[in-house]
Parts: sequence; structure tokens; C-alpha cells
Amino acid sequence: MLSLVLAAGGAIDPKHLLETFGMVGLFAIVFAETGLLIGFFLPGDSLLVLAGLVSAVGAKSAGMPDLKLNLGVVLVGLVVSAIAGAQLGHWIGYKAGPSLFNKPDSKLFKQKYVDRAQHYFDRYGHRTIIVARFIPIVRTFANPMAGVARMKPKDFFVYNVIGGAAWTIGVTMLGFVLGKTIPSAEDHLPIIEGVIILLSLLPVIYEVLKHRREAKQVLVDASHTDI
Repeated sequence: MLSLVLAAGGAIDPKHLLETFGMVGLFAIVFAETGLLIGFFLPGDSLLVLAGLVSAVGAKSAGMPDLKLNLGVVLVGLVVSAIAGAQLGHWIGYKAGPSLFNKPDSKLFKQKYVDRAQHYFDRYGHRTIIVARFIPIVRTFANPMAGVARMKPKDFFVYNVIGGAAWTIGVTMLGFVLGKTIPSAEDHLPIIEGVIILLSLLPVIYEVLKHRREAKQVLVDASHTDI
């Protein structure tokens, strides 16, 4: 996935985004990824890790964005942005209703994204708002879907705060710790970003494999029944 992001152009490269838009841009991107349906392609996990690394090592090497970040300010801003973005997503879904997702497939919108988010709601219920934070694409569509499903604003806010804080603080601090403990961690940024993205995709891979096993088992049971 990292290679796809980088291949899409410098404008979506996390390092380029952070260098170009700075801390304000970092907060805006996290807000958009969690609050706007068109934000699903934004590299949220990579940006959080990169923000943690920059906060830890600054601009020590040519491989790092040329800016300084204060860890405390970054964490507070990210938590607020993630929570506010998700609240907007829930509000949009609550107001728009089911018609929000009744669209033909296009370059930006795919029905499979909605189906994937629905799968997590079927499995985890309200806890999806927390779980989805750590799953690319799902974290974008889960919030408006909760609104469409008329999840009570009070309940959504509680799960949103927990999930938003856990995701932003956890992933950003992971980058910060790596920057403080691994010598010249900033020189291995692409590898670190790739590992983080892979880890974030593991739940999706697990669910896909699990679904295939279950579908295969259904076919086996059906064949035994026919016999």
C-alpha cells in the first residue's frame, strides 16, 4: 500500500504532505480522513508515525521533513482533529440517511468500502467506532455509517473519544519511541512506514481469510447435505 501511495504522486507522500502543510496540514488531513468520505485515500497511519518520528529526532537528516514539532501540541491537536472529524462524519450520516451510500461505483466511491464497514458493525456493534480507527478505509466509512444507522450521538461520542485518543496517541507515540530508541530511525522512514501500514492492514487480511474459510465451510456443509 505504501508503494501505491508513493506512486500516486508526491502530493500524497506523507513526508511531502508534512513538509508542505506543516502541523496545521497534519491536523486537517486527520480530520478529513475520519470525517469526509473522500478522505479515505489519505495516509493517516503513515502521517501519525512520521509526526512521532519528527517530534523525536527533528530534522536531523536529509530524509526527514524540515520542521520541528512539539510532541505535546501534536498529540493534543491530533486527538481533537480525529474526534472532531469523526463527529462530522456521524452528523453527515445522521442527516443524509441511507441515500448517502446509495451511489454507483466511481473512482472515489466503492460499494465494497461500505460493505467492509458494515461487516465490522455486524461483528462488533458500537465497538466498531473504536476498532475501525486502526483499519484504513473502514475508519472513514464507519462514522457516517453509524449516523445512517441512527447510533445515538451520546453513545457515538463516548466511543469516538476512546477510539480517537487510542489511535492518534498510540500510533504517534510508536513513531516517537522508534525515533528515540532506534539509531538513525529517520534514515529508515520508508521501512518503518511500510511496517506500520502492514500492521494496520493485518485485521483486514485476517477478516478476508476468515470470510473465505467460512464461505468454503458453507459450501462443504451444503455438499454434505445434498449427499
